[in-house]
Amino acid sequence: MSAPEILTFGCRLNAYESEIIRDHVRSAALDDVVVVNTCAVTAEAERQARQAIRRARRDRPAVKIIVTGCAAQIAPGKFAGMDEVDLVLGNEEKLARESWEKLDEAGPQVRVNDIMSVRETASHMVSGLDGRARAFVQVQQGCDHRCTFCIIPFGRGPNRSVPIGEVVRQARTLVGNGFREIVLTGVDITDYGADLPGTPSLGSLARRLLNQVPELARLRLSSLDPVEMDNDLFDLIATESRLLPYFHLSLQAGDDTILKRMKRRHLRGDAISVCNRIRAVRPDAVFGADLIAGFPTETETMFENTLAIVDECDLTHLHVFPYSAREGTPAAKMPQVPVPDRKARAKRLRDAGANRLNRLMESRVGETASVLVEKDSIGRCERYLPVRLTDDTEPGALVSARVTGQDGDVLTAEAA
Repeated sequence: MSAPEILTFGCRLNAYESEIIRDHVRSAALDDVVVVNTCAVTAEAERQARQAIRRARRDRPAVKIIVTGCAAQIAPGKFAGMDEVDLVLGNEEKLARESWEKLDEAGPQVRVNDIMSVRETASHMVSGLDGRARAFVQVQQGCDHRCTFCIIPFGRGPNRSVPIGEVVRQARTLVGNGFREIVLTGVDITDYGADLPGTPSLGSLARRLLNQVPELARLRLSSLDPVEMDNDLFDLIATESRLLPYFHLSLQAGDDTILKRMKRRHLRGDAISVCNRIRAVRPDAVFGADLIAGFPTETETMFENTLAIVDECDLTHLHVFPYSAREGTPAAKMPQVPVPDRKARAKRLRDAGANRLNRLMESRVGETASVLVEKDSIGRCERYLPVRLTDDTEPGALVSARVTGQDGDVLTAEAA
């Protein structure tokens, strides 16, 4: 017998769901299994998953290999056709406890339903992802939008939200278990509540959560669509210090023509306006963004507009992706930018983001930060900057510390 192994690719939501899978595997007392939770955002992510599957079979020839995640949901036959794969589970099936309890029962090799037919999201609670520091609550699943580059709606299904009462219940339990920070996560969390009675917004969810769980020290939000941010959320940003001042925006580009061809719902002016609006009421706010380099038809001038928005919005935490054509998406049929140009533009964006991040870190020296310790006395402050404390500090502690310097990509600090 050998211990089960979970291999995770892609987004933070996938990492969250891998913890749910881990709980199910543990509950079902499964050994000799390797679960590969795949991503479909880029062709490279799929390639890495296939490579991991082959490596797992070489290293552990006797185990059962189960493949799941977005790539498996979208193209189950591609993975079922691999000699190394024993079972393919869809994105809904992977979260169901019974899928793992009945793993050894006779059945088809591919167990993947029509994700577009799913209308509800089951609530799952996991203990955390970064040691004992922070916990994640999934408030929403799926996406109703159809950006021309994105295949994810076909892996995740339609938008569906967890009722506010259930989110509050989970938060109370997690805070009672000692967590000081909760992160609200999903595929498109700013579309939260559109499918619920009364259509509550993300802002109203966050406000009710903070009101009803006063013991919660910190609330953090995952990726936000700038045009879906509601007025209640802006009001909360202005008035509630427990809502942390780091906002990661799903921008994708900073050129209006490219944004229109992506079928995004915002323009570059909207992105700049959102950042300015937030900074007007939260001067300590910092921003991250997802950006795609080398989208089809992107000229050098169009790219320069995206590069410029890094400075115009003062973006310090960038997730940059060279464009990757996904079969079945409209963008895959558009005139493609040469791959070397995509990679070169991605590097320029990353360098610009690194420069901005370094400036932010330098500006924090001498100031006081609130650090949630994750492990090895390293944690994250309010602005999501990594901070290493000089004294040994237990994971999960929330420490007020004075920033004393910068050591590479980590701030150093001592307890205040």
